[in-house]
Order: sequence, then C-alpha cells, then structure tokens
Amino acid sequence: MSEGSAAARPQADAGRQGRRVLIPTIITLVALLFLGAIFTGVWTDRLWFSSVDYAGVFSTMLSTRVLLFVVFGVLFAGVVLLNVWLAYRSRPKLPAMARPNDPVVRYREAIHPLRKPAMAALGVVLLLFAGSSAAGQWRTYLTWRNGASFGKDDPTFGRDISFFVFDYPWLRFLTAYGFALLIVSVLAVAFVYYVYGGITLSGKNRRISRATQTHVSILIGLIMLLKAFAYWLDRFGFSVDAGSLLTGISYTDANARIPSKNILLAVSLLCALLFFANAIWQNWLLPGISLALLVLTSVLIGGIWPAIMQSFQVKPDEPDREEPYIAKNIEATRDAYGIADVEVRDYNAQTKLTPEQLTESAESRVSTRLLDPTLVSPAFEQLQQVRGYYNVPPTLDVDRYELEGNDVPQDIVIAARELDLSGLPDNQRNWNNDHTVYTHGYGVIAAQGNQRDSQGEPVWVERDIPPVGELNLDKQPRIYFGENSPSYSIVGRPDGAKPIEVDIPRGNGTTADADGADAADADAKGETATQNTYDGEGGVGVGSMFRKLLYAVKFSEPNIVLSDRVNENSKILYDRNPRDRVSKVAPWLTIDGDPYPAVVDGRVVWIVDGYTTSSNYPYSEKVSLDEATSDTLTGSGAQALLPSDQVNYMRNAVKAVVDAYDGTVDLYEWDTEDPILKTWMKVFPDTVKPKSEISADLLQHLRYPVDLFKVQRSILGAYHVTEPQTFYEGGERWKIPEDPTSKGAIQPPYYLSIQRPGEEQPRFSLTSVYLPNNRQNLASFVSVNSEASDAENYGKLQVLQLGSATTVDGPNQVANKFEADSRVSQALLPFKSAETKVLFGNLLTLPVGEGLLYVQPVYIRRTAAEGSYPVLQFVIATFGDGIGFGQDLDEALRVALGIEGAPEPDPDEGGTGGDGTETPAPTPQSVEQLLEQADAAYAAAQKALEEGNLGEYQKQVDEMGRLLARVQSQVAQPTATPSP
Repeated sequence: MSEGSAAARPQADAGRQGRRVLIPTIITLVALLFLGAIFTGVWTDRLWFSSVDYAGVFSTMLSTRVLLFVVFGVLFAGVVLLNVWLAYRSRPKLPAMARPNDPVVRYREAIHPLRKPAMAALGVVLLLFAGSSAAGQWRTYLTWRNGASFGKDDPTFGRDISFFVFDYPWLRFLTAYGFALLIVSVLAVAFVYYVYGGITLSGKNRRISRATQTHVSILIGLIMLLKAFAYWLDRFGFSVDAGSLLTGISYTDANARIPSKNILLAVSLLCALLFFANAIWQNWLLPGISLALLVLTSVLIGGIWPAIMQSFQVKPDEPDREEPYIAKNIEATRDAYGIADVEVRDYNAQTKLTPEQLTESAESRVSTRLLDPTLVSPAFEQLQQVRGYYNVPPTLDVDRYELEGNDVPQDIVIAARELDLSGLPDNQRNWNNDHTVYTHGYGVIAAQGNQRDSQGEPVWVERDIPPVGELNLDKQPRIYFGENSPSYSIVGRPDGAKPIEVDIPRGNGTTADADGADAADADAKGETATQNTYDGEGGVGVGSMFRKLLYAVKFSEPNIVLSDRVNENSKILYDRNPRDRVSKVAPWLTIDGDPYPAVVDGRVVWIVDGYTTSSNYPYSEKVSLDEATSDTLTGSGAQALLPSDQVNYMRNAVKAVVDAYDGTVDLYEWDTEDPILKTWMKVFPDTVKPKSEISADLLQHLRYPVDLFKVQRSILGAYHVTEPQTFYEGGERWKIPEDPTSKGAIQPPYYLSIQRPGEEQPRFSLTSVYLPNNRQNLASFVSVNSEASDAENYGKLQVLQLGSATTVDGPNQVANKFEADSRVSQALLPFKSAETKVLFGNLLTLPVGEGLLYVQPVYIRRTAAEGSYPVLQFVIATFGDGIGFGQDLDEALRVALGIEGAPEPDPDEGGTGGDGTETPAPTPQSVEQLLEQADAAYAAAQKALEEGNLGEYQKQVDEMGRLLARVQSQVAQPTATPSP
C-alpha cells in the first residue's frame, strides 16, 4: 500500500464518521423543530381559549382529535404490520430457485438486514397518514356520537333524517378507511411474499405458496365483505346525490340503481364466502369466477340497465315518471332552507297614486333609507375620520336605533372607526408603533339613513372623539377587536409607568376635544388625554419569559422577547377579527360574511350570525354557498364570505356577540328547533347560552342575516313553484337581476323599513326583486321581516307576485329610463364636468300604495379635489310611467305622479308677509327664464369652486337644483299663462 493511500484512509474514515454523526443530527433538529412548532401552536391555542373562557371547547377538540389519531393510526399501522409479520413468518423456508441475475434475490439481500428498521419506519408513516386522516374527521365523529333526532323520516327508506345528516357521513368514512387498510395490507403482504419466495413469477416455476394463498384469500374476502357493506350504504347515497334533474332519488334510481345495488350486495357476499373458502380449498377458479361475475354484474346491472331505462322508459315520459320524485324534492328543499311557510301574494301593482294615497303613504316614504352604504364611506372618513390612522370599511352597515323625538326605531347607517396602520407615514412604521402604540380604534360613526343636511352631507347621530350623539355610547367606546385590527398588539404597562397607547387625538376639531370626560379623567390621574392603557379582561398574559418565547416563535418576532415594553403586566391580543373569534370558539358554525357593529348597553359590540349547515339532507337541492352569496357587494369569493362547499340544509342557529373592547365572545341559541344545534350543544355543553338570556337592548339590534337571505333568495327563484309539472317545465322560474349600478354581478338585497301589504306599520326588512327568466320586467318583490324584537313575525318571508295584467319595469329597465330621461339628463348636465362626477346610488324597490316605487339617490363628487367625497344631491323616483326628480323623495314622487304643488311653499310664489298682509304672487316665470337663472347659478357655483369657497359653491348648487326642479315640475304639469 502506498504512503498516499495510507494517509487518505484515515481521512475517508473521518469523513464517513462525520456523515454518520451529521445525518442523525440534522434529522433530530428537523424533528425538534417540527415538534416545537406543534407544541407552540397547541399551547398558544390553549392559552387563547382560556382567555375567552372556552377552554372546554379546546379540550374537547384536542382530546377527540388525539383519540382519533391514536386509535385509527395505531389500528391502521398495527393491522398492516401484523399482516407483514404474518407474511414474513409464513415465508417458504427454502425459497424457489431463482434465475441468474433475478432482481428478487438482490431485493431480499438488501431488505433482509434492514427489515426491523423498515418495519418501524413503515409503521410510523402509516400511523401518521391514517391518524391525520382520522383526526380531521372529529366533527363527523362527534355528531355521529351525539346526533339529535330530526323527528321526521325520509320518504323512501323511512329512516329519521338524522341518519343521513349524522350517521351516513361517519359510515362513509369508516368504509373508506376500511378499504384503505385492507388494500394497503394486501399490497404489503404480496410484496413480502414476493421478496421471500412465497410468490414466484419468473421462470417456468411460477407458483404461489399455500400460506400465501390462505393469507391473500382471507384479505380479499374481507374486501368483498366490506364492498357488500358499501353497496348497502350506496342505496342511501342516492337520497343526497345531485343528479341532472334534481337532488335525491329519481325514477331510474328507485327502479334500477337501488335494485342493482341490492343485487351487487348479494354477489359481493357470495364473492366473500368463496374467497374465505379458498383459504381452505386452495383453488382460485371459483373465487375468480365470482369476482368476474361481480365485475360483469356491475357493468350490466349497475351501468347499462339504468342507462337503458333512463333513455327508453324515462325520457319519453319524463315529466310523468319523475313527478312524484320532483314533489319530494320540492317539499324537502323548501323545508331544508326554511322557505316552506313563505307567503305568496298576488300583487296587481298600480301605476297611479291619488293625492290621498300619497298622503297616506307619507310615513312609509319618510322612513325610506336614501343614504347608500356603498357610497358614503368616503364622506364618513373625510368628515369623521379624525386622524389618518383611523378608517371605516368601504361598505357600511344598516341598523335600527330609537332616537330622541321618534316613537319608532329609525334606519341608521353605521360604521366602526377602526385602526388603519397603513394611514401612518412610512417613517412612523416600526415594530413599537405598529404593535404597542397604535393598538385600537375609537367609537362609531352613525348617520340618519333618510336624511341629509343642506349641503347633502350625512346628518350625524353619533360622531367625534370622545363620542357625541344619541346612541348612548357612554361606557366603553374603544375598539381593540374589529375587522381591521392589527394581527397582534401588546398592551399593558409596568406599575407606575405612563401609558403609551395612542387614544384621544389632540386638536381634532371636534366639539368634545380635549375637554371631554375622558380628558378630565385622564388629567385627574396626571396622565395625558392622548394616551391610554388597556385594562380589559381579554388577551393572553405574556409577562413570563416562557410565554414571550412562545409568542416570539408564533409570530416570528424576536422583539417580543427583547423589548422592555413587554413587561410583567403585558397582554397580547390576537385573532381579533370578530368572524375569526366566533369561528374559533364555535368551529362547527358557518359564519356570515357581514359582521356589523352595534352600540349595546353603552359599549361597541360586533354581532355575527352563525349557521348550521349540512349537505346530506335527503332530497333537498344542493347550492354552492359561494355562488349564492356573491353579488356586487362581495364579488365571487372576494371576501371569502362562506366556504364554497355545497350544502342543502341551512339554519341561522346562533347569534354571536363579540365585545369590541375586551374580545368577549357570547353565543346565543337562536333557532331552538334546529337538531344540528342541539347536537353541538350536547358536544359542547354550556357554550351556547339560552335564547332567553338575550337582553332587550341587544335584541333591538339583531336582524335577519343577509347571507341566509341570499341563499333562500337563490333557492326561491325556482322553488316558489310547488306543482311538479310546472316546476319541470321551468317556465315560471325567476332570476335575480343584475345590479344596474355595477354591471356583471347580481343586485344585492337591501335593508329597508317598508310597510308590506297586510301590515299596519313599516318594519325593518331585507328586500330583493326577481325577474322572469330571459326577460327584464319585474316578476315579484320578496322581503323578510328583519326585526328580531317582533318575535311573532320575525323571519316571515313574503313574496308579492305580479300578475300579467300590469307590466312593471325591472331595475335595469328603470335605470335605462333614468339615464335616457331628458329632464334628468338636463338637470345633471351641469355636474357632468371634468371637476365633478355624478354617482347613482342603490336602486331601491319598495311597495307603496298598492304599487311598487323605485327610488335612486344621486350623489355628486368633486374629482379634482383631494379628499373629496360624494354628497347626496338629488333623488330620482318612478311610479308607473312617470319619472320624478327632486331634492327629496316626496318632491321627486310628486313630480313623477304629476301631482300639483310641492310639499313646501315655493319662495317665488305669493304668501303672507311679515306683517300678516297678503303679498301678491310674482308673475309666473317661463321655462326659458328658469333655465337662464339655473345657468347663472351654475356659473356662480363654478366661480366659487375655483376660489375654494365651498359654502358659496353649495349654496349656488342648491339654488340651481331648486330652479331645475321647478323646470321639471312645469314640464311635467304645465300651467296656463294668464291672458294679457
């Protein structure tokens, strides 16, 4: 051996030894990181659930998932390894002679020394695979264990619907699990026998050992036995499967597919018996024939027979053949979506109103919401944002409040003033500011839904910081938990230290600036009114080094450990979105996409609607939640409102309330009859409070949920028809119109206070309209009582179905008429310039005086000015063929109806002087004279705009609007000029 080789040998040995140390070290580190991440996630979840008093939910979920993981993982790995061990024990002692270069010999020589580590590795992989799959079925398992009865049987099998909703999914999982277990076992056993000579496929001595035949025959027999159970279960699956015509059992299913499953079940049992017998007989002929028979029967009876029946027996007479099954589908669908009791009224809409009817309907019109929640967000921000680090959402919410001087609640457009870190200058964006200084929003902004001030701006009922207004926000206005809160904030200060959280801005120009109650209280404590320290119950304490490390890992942020601002009194606030908090404490709920803020008992809270859903309600039509809830306000999945899963049962089972200050989550039982809710209340006892505990103040702000209404609206378009033959023909189906203000998406439903036929006073309602298929005229108007305090009528759906005698334009036809009307175009022409833009608000439809009234607010926005916002300037209305345009709804409606006189005396007309003497009316002015005056007012407005005099600009714009309204009035109802 050369000297160089001798020197290189120790180096090679050292390299091999280094690799032997390095590889286990890397594997250990990866395993520790993986286990550390799991531990961090589980432990921080435990702390979070404890902080919101839902530790029982966490422990039940965790224990159930661990139990399923262990039981099904160990069972899967144990059964497969047991079969592998039996195969190894039963291997031939003297393997058959192998051909030269036979790869089986090389496999055996390579595997045999590593058989024990390989078995261990296989067991770990199988345990993780099967355990993870089973742990993901914890909801299915818990509902199977605790399922409540629906008290109603399905019409085919006579089983309680709970079998389909709770038992059927769990049995399906067990079947799939069993197939996976047996198939993996067969493959593993076959591989072992092949490697160790129990199966010989090469050369002339092709053979299978007796032990191999016995073992494999028993496993295949078990697969056939499980297949028979699967065929039995398939029969029930037809009740919940969606077909080309309907969801549920059809004629072909009942008369061909279900009988074929019974036959296949019998054949599978025969196959299982023959394979079990083959373990003794050792003859593959009969088992092979039975297996071929099963395949042939599956093709002929399971596939060809139903196809022939569908083509030659059903298709020629499909309406008659499918009639009883369509009837079952209609009944089940209407029941599953809560539309079985919808009231359908024939509504022969009038197109004319007398002055008396106009007066009688005044109360309904006065309460009509004109403020468009989709357009006024910029006005809310610019007028009430206070600081750049606050914002409101792009679409605001509509609620009801009892205001001073009103006997009934009024429609209010409301928004929470939330924190917006993107509004901070870039040089102020750092970890300290983002997570310890700017931590919360402040108060709500609210305006009358049916009013505007003299300049077209909202009329506030809640404003400023500290809050000023009529909503009684006098206990806790701060918003630490909201839809736009930072991912996490660390709050709390050391004892004796000054507060650091930005709170009430100084110099904000509000009437309650620094001399408000909060400022006085702060000054008494020797603190500054612009800062605050969170003292709520919510949040997780992070005072200890252990918890600092946990959350530093969770949020990948070392400053949580290093910063002195994280002290012994600190709490970390995270998972702050109301939807996230509710879905976390109630993971069995589907959460509505529109949480809304409310002032309840002097505090800001978020109200969130929770649904129980299922896709296994027999015969009920399935619908995609994503598609049914998408409109111009949401877009298709834009806000991820609801999962895209298809469902065929839905109930608003829970009303959830999230406190905006301390993050407390309260779940209240709402649908007391829902079996799915009853089931989950058994799983998680004491987590859902009784309906009786809802306070009267909170009840005033609960409303019918918008996403449930959208789903019901989608279903009702077809299922308002209850006669099977008519339903099959499809000629009476309705569609939801496109939104005329935003082409390409359907019109959203609107919250409005309306007086429905048969009711004595206006009610807060959720409304929408339908069109006939392939037409644009109106088919019907649908609404649901949304006042939760009206227990007797809440949730009652009413459809006003228009007759064929009168044709009423649909929303897009009305929008086209508005745009094409010469008087409207002429009135808006001065605003269609480079510096201003005309914005059409939501086109509302509401029943008035035995007819249907369309109302659309018109906003004007300056485009040249930074920070401009839309102002409500005009209202367009149409009732029948007439179109009216005015500065308020009453004026617009009078013009539309051609009724003489305006609601207020015209200052240009005669009247009573200050001394009580009659003053003569001026000479009536012609249309040309009025237009000249309007043109002069427009010129004056443009000059004021150039000079930056917004007050004078608005004054001249109002004057121009008044003059144009008089022009329209004269054009619509010309008066005779006195003879000279």
